[in-house]
Amino acid sequence: MASGVFNLKQQLFALAQKAWSGQQKTNYVEYLVVAGGGAGGNNGGGGGAGGLLTGLDPVPNGQTLLVTVGAGGAGQTYANKASITGGSNSVFGQIASTGGGQGGTESINWGNGGSFGASGGSGGGGGYGTFTLGGAGVSGQGNAGGAGFGTGSNGYGGGGGAGTVGINSSSSTVSGNGGAGIASAISGTVTAYAGGGGAGNGGGGYGTGGVGGGGAGGAVNGTSGTANTGGGGGGSPGGTSGNGGSGIVIIRYPSTFADAVNSTGTKTTANSCTIYTFTSSGTITF
Repeated sequence: MASGVFNLKQQLFALAQKAWSGQQKTNYVEYLVVAGGGAGGNNGGGGGAGGLLTGLDPVPNGQTLLVTVGAGGAGQTYANKASITGGSNSVFGQIASTGGGQGGTESINWGNGGSFGASGGSGGGGGYGTFTLGGAGVSGQGNAGGAGFGTGSNGYGGGGGAGTVGINSSSSTVSGNGGAGIASAISGTVTAYAGGGGAGNGGGGYGTGGVGGGGAGGAVNGTSGTANTGGGGGGSPGGTSGNGGSGIVIIRYPSTFADAVNSTGTKTTANSCTIYTFTSSGTITF
């Protein structure tokens, strides 16, 4: 066989060369595991995107693997800002991606001091206060949130995305955009996932959501991240912050192999591959 660099699809098809259709079970699958995005902050930054993991995984034949699809974090009004939450983890077998961190919120310490964005798969953007840095992302899953403009400023940071960091606020009247997500064709259609949420700004200079389902910040209310993308929620300057988008798990393998024994996911086929998509938690047995 020729040497060189091969993409995941080419590697899977190479593994399939010795398989008899309908008889041999696959030993490897390609996966995309995206966690739920964090909610946007109030008087604060955009929510961080859910962590994104993709690759090849050996799967045990005859064993049932659990799939968990993480929920997005909950946005809140200013009066209930202490209840804003980050996203929940998504899991496929032993592979777990981390929920996105919520956006930094006025006078709330998310474990980082001041009004930092919370850490997560990708970090939330910084909010209003003395300490307004973005939260950290998990290496290999996402990126840090952007920073707020500083003490007494209404400029907040964008949430981090799987592809790029959240954008810093550039002034008290211009908040940061959410970081970009990552595109994948595992479903048969090129789709972007795990974009960060944009930060709110009462002066109208609120941030846009990152490509990949990130919600936009607002002049009053933040926009929620898109469901089943892991996008972060948009921040609010004092209304209601946006919810994080729920996650997704997608599993794909060449159709030359025997079908899974059973699965609660939705089965489709594309490009000579069998695809199982989970938008809620379930199981799959190979």
